[in-house]
Amino acid sequence: MIAPEPTPEPDSDRASLDDSGSASVAASAPTLVADSQRFLRAVRAPDDHGLTLDTVRRRLADASPDELAALGPDEQLAFWLNVYNAATGATLLADPERFEDRRRFFGESIVTVAGTDLSLDQIEHGILRGSQWKYGLGYVPNPFPSAFVRRHRVADPDPRVHFALNCGAASCPAVAAYDAADVDDQLDRSAASYLQSGTAVEDGTARIPRLLLWYRGDFGGRSGIYALLRKYDAIDPDSISRIRYREYDWSLALDAFRTEEGSR
Repeated sequence: MIAPEPTPEPDSDRASLDDSGSASVAASAPTLVADSQRFLRAVRAPDDHGLTLDTVRRRLADASPDELAALGPDEQLAFWLNVYNAATGATLLADPERFEDRRRFFGESIVTVAGTDLSLDQIEHGILRGSQWKYGLGYVPNPFPSAFVRRHRVADPDPRVHFALNCGAASCPAVAAYDAADVDDQLDRSAASYLQSGTAVEDGTARIPRLLLWYRGDFGGRSGIYALLRKYDAIDPDSISRIRYREYDWSLALDAFRTEEGSR
């Protein structure tokens, strides 16, 4: 469950850009991650903690590009995972019918960060996947990313983000509030939960989540997928002779928040 946190005093934790230069910018990185968590909490329980979506959205929109660029690798992961999931939830809770045209939903701008309007596709495929083409199965880079994406994309993409991003569909992974200090362990837990719950084995055939097909290059191809399934105890390699990909359930599901025990 996403735990409550004390409401900060207005602007008390927003570091300002002053004569200290880069040190001041770097010091504000934890604040950005905290704001992304607040965004998620405001979606999950908008009446708690004295937070409103408008307030949190404004804080993210008003962040400086230099603050954003100062995020370390773990801070980047936690920040963008939270922003993606929160923006998805906020948008679909306000207007569920937008999910009916998924191409438009993923491609249109739904959140503003550091003064730049962003779509879910830009966050996922541009920033978190390091400028990969959406339909390239993880093998085809996007040669024309925006200037914002070039500056803020993850330098070393982590394929486990696919087990953390929730676009609103029933087959999506559950939502968690990611924290920079624990994001590696959190992603391991998310991967294990999603792969174990989404894999069924019968008569030597493993039926596995379709995400593994859509982004197979991200996972290292067929051998990488097998290694991933073994790593997270989703299959017994000695009992598997082939794999098949399960159909993806695109039914809208807007309450897929992970509990402390790891279930929905």
